[in-house]
Amino acid sequence: MRKFELIVPCHFGMEAVLKREIDDLGYDISEVVDGRVTFLGDEEALCRANIFLRSAERVLIKIGSFHAESFEELFEGTKALPWEEYIPEDGRFWVTKAASVKSRLFSPSDIQSVMKKAMVERLKGIYHVNWFQEDGAEFPLRVFLMKDQVTVGLDSTGVSLHKRGYRKLVAQAPIAENLAAAMIMLTPWNGERVLVDPFCGSGTIPIEAAMMAANIAPGMNRDFTAEDWPYVVGKGLWQDAQEEAEDLVDLEIETDIQGYDIDDHMVEIARENAKRAGVEKLIHFQRRDVAQLSHPKKYGFIITNPPYGERLRDKEEMPALYRTIGERFRLLDTWSMYLISAYEGAERDIGRKADRNRKIYNGMMKAYYYQFLGPKPPRAKQ
Repeated sequence: MRKFELIVPCHFGMEAVLKREIDDLGYDISEVVDGRVTFLGDEEALCRANIFLRSAERVLIKIGSFHAESFEELFEGTKALPWEEYIPEDGRFWVTKAASVKSRLFSPSDIQSVMKKAMVERLKGIYHVNWFQEDGAEFPLRVFLMKDQVTVGLDSTGVSLHKRGYRKLVAQAPIAENLAAAMIMLTPWNGERVLVDPFCGSGTIPIEAAMMAANIAPGMNRDFTAEDWPYVVGKGLWQDAQEEAEDLVDLEIETDIQGYDIDDHMVEIARENAKRAGVEKLIHFQRRDVAQLSHPKKYGFIITNPPYGERLRDKEEMPALYRTIGERFRLLDTWSMYLISAYEGAERDIGRKADRNRKIYNGMMKAYYYQFLGPKPPRAKQ
């Protein structure tokens, strides 16, 4: 079975979560840098990573890396890579994204163009043709330049892993599914404890929590680009990984996961998305204002993505909203609260300094993941 070095990008600030997930799958980490984790694995690992990783954005096969300060060096370095080991004569290949940081080469379009020409030049010599039809399977590439070091990855995923397939309907400012999952995994929550999202929108945080509680792998119900690469990854390995995921699902568990929203329409959207994810029986959605947030049980969790006041007309409402969040949280005196926000006055208006916070980029927006820790529940008597 072929061995790969697999590069897995994630949200900035969530590298530790992704590293733990890869460790739990049983693979050896080779590098952790801002926004991505690299690990060693075989064809089976590639399939399992795509299907099981919750906080990842995609899984790339590292084709190689080299130093380049000029477009001539970029061309020669790209041409020297063994493209024929991955791309067949009829393959459709292109550089879908180029990112450059602190490098002399910084124009994405020029980087993409030069690398494409270099790949064509090499493959023309290998396949003894002057023209490629490119009417076969897709082979999208991603390239990272950091301090003139070029790293090239072949994208086995296709559509980003945050697209689980259940969220056909979304809120105005939805949180990505993989970021929601990572937020939950940064807490001690488990399926036996209460979880409430008082700003649930299209239901992403409660749905991701329910999928975790029921052991539903996030990539179970979607397709991947590399499924069309039988000469790189055997079809049977995808089936094996899918069967492994199906065997782990447990929908008979009892949960107390709740999602509230002030908008009736959003509550209906959340319910429909939960149904698509197969977890509608594990979540209770209802129309409720955050000012009505309460729960009879102790030691629960608030995990949420409240409004940030991105729009000018909403900014005036933020202090009162966050004061209300703080007031309701104080009444749940044994609970913990975890919220992501780009609103600068979050801690001030909540009325408490977070026990921990973590800088995270939600899309292109810098935000903080505030963690307000409650007391630990007493140990259960033996």
